[in-house]
Amino acid sequence: MVTHNIRNSKDLAGYINYTNLNNMISESEMREFLEKAKGMNFNSVIVSPTYVPLAKEMLKDTNVKIGSVVGFPLGFENTETKIAEATSLVENGADEIDVVINLSYLKNENYDLLENEITQIKEAIGDKVLKVIIETKVLEDYQKANASKLAQKAGADFIKTSTGFVSPNHIYENVNDINIFLKHAPKIKIEISGGITDYKNANQIITAGADKIGSDYGYEIVKRYKDLRENTQVTPKPITLTKKD
Repeated sequence: MVTHNIRNSKDLAGYINYTNLNNMISESEMREFLEKAKGMNFNSVIVSPTYVPLAKEMLKDTNVKIGSVVGFPLGFENTETKIAEATSLVENGADEIDVVINLSYLKNENYDLLENEITQIKEAIGDKVLKVIIETKVLEDYQKANASKLAQKAGADFIKTSTGFVSPNHIYENVNDINIFLKHAPKIKIEISGGITDYKNANQIITAGADKIGSDYGYEIVKRYKDLRENTQVTPKPITLTKKD
């Protein structure tokens, strides 16, 4: 298991995929969101397909990657549709693709169909990052294990826990998911998403072994950490040495 150390706010931001998938957001609001992302060192921003070109343009002089979603948020589109969505996103500038799996395939134990879908999407996007969302809140532990093994076998880069549209997991549920993935698919990376709103929770998840966090509150998490750990100035009192008689 890899140990993750957070030394400063830049390190912390590097674990976070700053997310805004509001389907009613205006362009001016999205521009404000992306401006916030500019000032941090986030691994990526995750935006709807509509705003991928804008994100690519606004963040072109930063190291922040552009992520977007396929089959979102239900995952029941056919494989051909998902491949077309993913290919279009890459053409428009996306670096990371978050695809929601077909949960019916998983529930019905149609593992060949599920593996084949993930394999084809990965082949279609080449060296871009593929993250597979499995919605752990609605799954049994054995289904999480099977999904993670299939995702790893099919060549996905990440297993991701949630779309954010289902009630968020408790920290203990998140840690349980991480332990399952580490045991059954140790080569795949892990992203925990949904309900992570503060540094304490983010740090617990990173310490437990997650590689990335997806959060709408990425800016607030990093800013709060920065204010507490880096913007606090303490002036020590002068030391006076007196000679004892």
